[in-house]
Amino acid sequence: MTNRKKVMAVFGTRPEAIKMAPVVKALKQEASVHCQVTVTAQHREMLDQVLNLFEIVPDFDLNLMQQGQTLTDITTRALNGLYEVFRQESPNLVLVHGDTTTTFVAALAAFYAQIPVGHVEAGLRTGNKYSPFPEEMNRKLTGVLTDLHFAPTETAKNNLLREGVPAEKVFVTGNTVIDALLATVKPSYTFLDPMIQEIVGQGKKMILVTTHRRENLGEPMRQIYQALKDTLKRFPDTYVVFPVHKNPQVRTVVNEVLGSESRVFLIEPMDYEPFVNLMALSHLILTDSGGIQEEAPSLGKPVLVVRDTTERPEAVAAGTVALVGTNYDNVLVKLQTLLSSEDAYNKMAMAANPYGDGLASGRIARIVIET
Repeated sequence: MTNRKKVMAVFGTRPEAIKMAPVVKALKQEASVHCQVTVTAQHREMLDQVLNLFEIVPDFDLNLMQQGQTLTDITTRALNGLYEVFRQESPNLVLVHGDTTTTFVAALAAFYAQIPVGHVEAGLRTGNKYSPFPEEMNRKLTGVLTDLHFAPTETAKNNLLREGVPAEKVFVTGNTVIDALLATVKPSYTFLDPMIQEIVGQGKKMILVTTHRRENLGEPMRQIYQALKDTLKRFPDTYVVFPVHKNPQVRTVVNEVLGSESRVFLIEPMDYEPFVNLMALSHLILTDSGGIQEEAPSLGKPVLVVRDTTERPEAVAAGTVALVGTNYDNVLVKLQTLLSSEDAYNKMAMAANPYGDGLASGRIARIVIET
């Protein structure tokens, strides 16, 4: 044990777990590494789904989630808990992912314990402090504390170099979400939920929808949903599948605008495996998610992003993603264009995915070993 490099991967939410799972797997296959996993469970139920899918058993589980928790609550509880774990275990490297509160706090706790930090999916930026909130500042603050920056793209690398990060500390690896996706999507996947299995067997065009961003709560979401509703009136061969976020502020508006629509299927949030297989069967995707902007291009699915900014400009530049904002008219026009114009649809569906080849995790493991 004494000659093995001790690496501790820390995450707390479902998106982090999805993207860190292949990294953990790659590290555990290396004889020279002792890889441990600590979860904060900033999100509990959704995190556990992914842990089960990828067969990850945490070495430490802080189980922090509480009803009505604020960012301050998560930050302070996670900081205390993670510092104690780091002090007890003394890893050689703490590995964090992305942009959550857990990400930033783990980097801060590691700094307090004088432990180096590796940041997977480093260098994403919108340039707007409050969009997305709090993710943009979580990324920047984590970056300041990071020693090894695993950037998914050249654009992300250049963001870090502009901020003064030494070039020898930045490694372009591709995005680990592609690794997870390609290992999970299956041909002829069978959904355990009979309603979903029946829906996808209808042979009609499916729009897959997800919304959850804080900045979109209220009127922005209302405009997005109204544009969807009016689009369905024009296209009778089209329907919507919408796994609705558990946030009551989201659910209230969804039910008000879309609850009575016969071709809108409002379902509970899905586990990762059925969700990405549903994504593979969709015609197009309407979302304010970050991760879906990376995943869908690998599946040849156009993505309309209902946000005003994106920290993932590579997909917009490549043409696989369109940033449409939340204005009713903008969303309506873009939806109807993709549903009515085969050329417009194919231009997005056939664009090259800029996020990698599914081998990012192995690259990260090799760099961890060699540095």
